[in-house]
Amino acid sequence: MLREGYAAVSSRRVAAEAGIKPQLVHYYFRSMDDLFLELYRSRAEAGIERFSRAMEVHRSLRTLWRFGTDLGGATLNIEFVALANHRKAVRDEIASYARRFRQLQLDAIAAILRDHGVTPAACPPVVVLLAMTGVTQVMALEAALGVTAGHREMRAFVDAWIDEAERDLARGVAPSPRSFAAGS
Repeated sequence: MLREGYAAVSSRRVAAEAGIKPQLVHYYFRSMDDLFLELYRSRAEAGIERFSRAMEVHRSLRTLWRFGTDLGGATLNIEFVALANHRKAVRDEIASYARRFRQLQLDAIAAILRDHGVTPAACPPVVVLLAMTGVTQVMALEAALGVTAGHREMRAFVDAWIDEAERDLARGVAPSPRSFAAGS
């Protein structure tokens, strides 16, 4: 999948890569969709576990940002999204995990804000989440294509904004758009 894309994946190629007979692939996976789904599930579960551990160790906007900017699996994720465009079962599974992960992120952001006395009315957690994940997803897609112009500057900008936002949070003040101007 990583070298040639999802369309190049077949039971014969998987068997050759694993050094087994093709029949064994079908013994464990009735269809290629079953194999794709198992691969996706195992990666998604591992990602959810890493995120949960990171938030337990240090629940902060900085941790959330660092987790989102770790682009290690970006290329494989792009392949799964492309596959999902053609396979409903894969699309449904990705959507299910995306909803689950989004809820974990929202819960973490709401807790971060609550820890600092900031109400959801003053700073909606979903706004913070979409701002941060929107940037990281675009950067992941572009990085997978080898397009990184502006990424360093964006990271520096968001890092400065998080510094300002965390200072605001420490004072019990909702981070605001004015923090963007202060962070630049």
